[in-house]
Parts: sequence; C-alpha cells; structure tokens
Amino acid sequence: MSEGTRRRRDPEARRLEIITAAAELIIEVGVDALTHRKVAARAGVPLGSTTQYFATLDDLREAAIGALAAEVEVRIDETRRAVAAEGVSPEGIARLVHRSLEDARAVQADRAVVTAAVHDPRVRAFAKRWSEEIVGFISPVHGTDRARAAAAFIDGVLWHSQIHDEPLDEELIRDALAGILIPSPASPSASSAAASA
Repeated sequence: MSEGTRRRRDPEARRLEIITAAAELIIEVGVDALTHRKVAARAGVPLGSTTQYFATLDDLREAAIGALAAEVEVRIDETRRAVAAEGVSPEGIARLVHRSLEDARAVQADRAVVTAAVHDPRVRAFAKRWSEEIVGFISPVHGTDRARAAAAFIDGVLWHSQIHDEPLDEELIRDALAGILIPSPASPSASSAAASA
C-alpha cells in the first residue's frame, strides 16, 4: 500500500499531520502568520484537507496550540519528578533550568504558547497553570513570595535564551536563584523570623 493510500484511509493520521504542521509553523512564524495554505504545504496535503478537518483557521490554531500545550504539560510532569529527585535548592533548580535550555525546540514551544496566551484567554489559563505549578514546587520550601519571584526569574531566563545566542550560565542562574530564595541575614523577613523564634 502506498503512503498516499494509507493516509487517505487513515483520517486521524492526516488530521494529526495537519495539527503537527500547524504547531511547527506556530513555533517558527507565530500564531498570526499561520494560514491554511502554509499548513497544507508543510503537512504535504492538499489545501482542501486543512479545511476539511478544520473549518476555520481559528479551529486549526486552537488544535495546534492545544498540541503544543500538551507538550508543555509533559515537560511539567517531568520537571515535577526531577524536582523531587534534585531538591528545591538554588543549585537543583538551576541545574534543571539550564538543562531545559538545551532543548531549543521545547523552549520555542513554550515561547509560542506564552505568546499566544497574551491574546487568547483560553491559552492564558494554560500558561497561568504552568506558572502556578512552578510556584507550587518551590513554595513549600521557600515560601510563596520567594517562589513567585523565582518563577518570574525562570520565565525571564527562558525568554533571554530566545533573544541571545547563548543561554545564561548555570552558575549565574544558581547565584540569582540563591539571591531570590535565600533571605540575607539583614532582610526584614529574616529579622522577623529570628524575633519570633
């Protein structure tokens, strides 16, 4: 059986090819530049196939963003397991963040979803949940405020990697996280904690 025949007889495979092509294009050119024509060309399917499976461009965008969001969900689960193994120290978190920067495709997928979240409230709910997950990993050890600050810093590290040729060094990430997560002896929160002890 030829590849073309197999694809015609497997509509779910063709639908998945179209979604995958759309997701890749969103990473490369952004949500706003997506067209049925570009997706069909990338997927290697007739233009009519994209509209057969996705009546509107919004439907196609939503399916592609959903696929990217599912990828991020898998990485969040992996991060949860890694945090349990590595610990919630600045060193452990920096190691995980720096390791994540090595997967350029994953970083680009995250960026694409977060960029879409700026304009789409449905996607924003995904992005907020991921941020809350990061805070949830860190807050039991370091408190909610410091966890939120660390999560914002981690977001910044990921964006930095998208606009610079080299990601930040692991040591720099570790030292910055230590500054965020570990109170200095003179800080008000440290003084208050000492006074109440």
